[in-house]
Amino acid sequence: MKADFLKRGVTQIVSYLVLLFTVCISIVPLLWIVVSSFKSNKAILNKPFALPTEINFHAYYSVLKMNNFLSNTFNSVLISVTSTLVALLFYALAAYSFAKFDFAGKRVLFILFSVTLLIPGHATAQPIFSFINLTGLYDTRLALIVVYISAGLAVSLLILRASFLSIPRELDEAAYMESASFWQVFFYINLPLAKAGLSTAGILMFLGNWNEFFYGFMLTSSAQNRTLPVALQFFTEQFSYNYTQLFAALTLVTLPSIILYMLAQEQVQQSVVSGGVKG
Repeated sequence: MKADFLKRGVTQIVSYLVLLFTVCISIVPLLWIVVSSFKSNKAILNKPFALPTEINFHAYYSVLKMNNFLSNTFNSVLISVTSTLVALLFYALAAYSFAKFDFAGKRVLFILFSVTLLIPGHATAQPIFSFINLTGLYDTRLALIVVYISAGLAVSLLILRASFLSIPRELDEAAYMESASFWQVFFYINLPLAKAGLSTAGILMFLGNWNEFFYGFMLTSSAQNRTLPVALQFFTEQFSYNYTQLFAALTLVTLPSIILYMLAQEQVQQSVVSGGVKG
C-alpha cells in the first residue's frame, strides 16, 4: 500500500517536471523575443538575457512605418479570416452529413478524407502551382484563399464530426416533426450546440493559415500581395543587424495568434474533452 502511494507520488512529480520543462522551452524563447524588442541593439548584444533598463517602443514604430508592413498585415487578416470562415461552413456541412446521415460509400469516403492526413503538404505543391497558374490566379489574394480553404480538411472534419455526433438525433427528429427545414435544423440547432468544435476547428485553421509560409511564398511575387510570414523573411534580411526591429516584427506577427487562443481556450478544452469522450 505504502509502495503504491510512493510510486504514484514519484510519477506525479516526474509528470509535473516534464510538463514544467515543456512549458519553459515553449514560453521562454517567446518571452525573450518580446522583452528584447524593447531593448536597444547594444543592450541585446552586451546583455542578451537581462531585463531592459527602460521601455522603448521605437522599434515598433519603425516596423509599422515600413513599406508594405500594414498592407501585408491586411493581406494576412483578409486571407486567414476569409478562408477560415468559408472552410468552416463547407467542413461543417460535410461533417454534419457524415455524423447524421447514412449514404452509399459513406465509410469509404470518410476514410479517404482521413487518409489525407498522411499526405505531406508539400507533395501537392506542383499540381497546386500548375492549377493556380492555369486559372490566372498567381500573385493574387484569391489564390491563397482557395489553397487555404482546402488545407485543414481532414483535421477539421474529424473535430466537427465528433461534435455533431455528441448532439442527440432526437433533437433533429423533433425539429423535423415541427416542419423545420434542413437548413433550420443545421443552422439553429446543430451549429450552436457544436460551438466548441467549431471554435477549435476555426482556431486551428486560422493559426495554420496565419502562420503558413510555403504556399504564401510560392504563389506570390509582388511585395504588396505577400502575407506577414512571407514578408517577415524579407524583413529578416533587412534587419540582419537590427535585432530590436527584427524582434518587434516577430512579436507583432505572433501576437494575434496568442490573443486568439487566450480568448477561445475554454472552447478548445471543451471540444477536446467532448471529442475524446464521444469520438
